[in-house]
Amino acid sequence: MTFLELGLEPLQSQHLPQALDLDRLCLGGLWSLEGYRRELESPRSTLLALRIRGACSENMVGMGCFWAILEEAHLTLLAIHPDYQGRGFGQLLLLALLQDARQRGLERATLEVSANNAIALALYQKFGFKIAGRRQRYYPSGEDALILWRGDLARGEFAEQLQAWQQQIHHRLQKSQLTLRNKY
Repeated sequence: MTFLELGLEPLQSQHLPQALDLDRLCLGGLWSLEGYRRELESPRSTLLALRIRGACSENMVGMGCFWAILEEAHLTLLAIHPDYQGRGFGQLLLLALLQDARQRGLERATLEVSANNAIALALYQKFGFKIAGRRQRYYPSGEDALILWRGDLARGEFAEQLQAWQQQIHHRLQKSQLTLRNKY
């Protein structure tokens, strides 16, 4: 039985070319190289990379970021390479971002997501995000964005829910013959 290894770690400067490629593929070139460098340097940003290692190679298959603004985690991006979607990697990244937000003492999380992105909406709603509003023609394509909101990050019940999600995600990864190397 061959297991692939996932690495979840803070994005490093040597991974910026892969981050830009993933950004172009998944987000249409949302951020520039300078934008990613700013995130790496900012103490208010958490920027994570999800890497998969096989027998002969290691590739970045996902990344996620949030900004700590006062008591809020503003999720700015979550991207999974199309070849690796549907395997629970988005859940793993979102879980890690929410865990970090809680560890930082943040009380709530928010984000914008395309009103037409049913898969992303289902992921965020699974993690307790609720629709709080709509931004008309938010994206360059003219699509609206939904503003999603999640409170109670500092409550004990949320810590328990994070544990339950973590167990579910790790079980799913094991069933898919994936092991997690977490440097975060």
